Amino acid sequence: MRADNFILENYFRRIAYNGKTQKDISTVSEIMWCQLFSVPFENLDVQAGKIVSLVPEEIVEKILVRNRGGYCYEVNGLFAMALEELGVPYIFVAARPMIYPVRRPKTHMAIVAEIDGEKWLIDLGFGSNSIRKPMRLDVTDVEVMQDTDRFMLSITEESKYRLKAFVEGEWVDQYEFDLYPQEWIDFVPANHLNSTHPDTIFVKKLIVVLQNPTGKVVLMGDTLKTISNGVTTKEFVSPENRAAILSTHFGLVAPE
Repeated sequence: MRADNFILENYFRRIAYNGKTQKDISTVSEIMWCQLFSVPFENLDVQAGKIVSLVPEEIVEKILVRNRGGYCYEVNGLFAMALEELGVPYIFVAARPMIYPVRRPKTHMAIVAEIDGEKWLIDLGFGSNSIRKPMRLDVTDVEVMQDTDRFMLSITEESKYRLKAFVEGEWVDQYEFDLYPQEWIDFVPANHLNSTHPDTIFVKKLIVVLQNPTGKVVLMGDTLKTISNGVTTKEFVSPENRAAILSTHFGLVAPE
């Protein structure tokens, strides 16, 4: 994944990363952590009636220049550009979200990278239950603590990987994927569906998520949810206060 206007130093400045630039798992994990704490998961463009651009240079301009966030293709695409610059081998994988009551197509995009001789799942774009650090694919059916969140990878009978998150006292399936490599162009139909179809959650609701060291802040529709050290608080957000909430909690300005 390349973009003519992607400069690693500018990316590091945007995510407030000042560490090393080696190809080891500790470096990649720390960079992932910094991006999650700096670049919100958000669907403001979709809510404004726009189709999200998958042009790599426009993703860079949106996130690094205009200090915006994005959803899975954008935030994972940006991270893939950093992996490319670091020389870390990776593939894109297509994942089937499993958080809906009915079976859905493979509209989610994640990354599988090869680091330190191991394959790792990397994903900065699954909203509020997104993993916070890379997960080794050969560690399955084992609870993995990531800060205050818990995740688990399992292998299904169809030899697919399934990501689970521990949510409100139970393990909940998030998505499943296989290791068939996807090209960037393969996500164009899924992106169009997520940007335009009236049944997708991105069209139905405003969603903004920003992770932090003790939890996350989530704006879902008219509800602001703050999760800190396992304690959740909620408050109603009126239309008049939405712009202030986006600015104060997420550093965002809604598009015109």
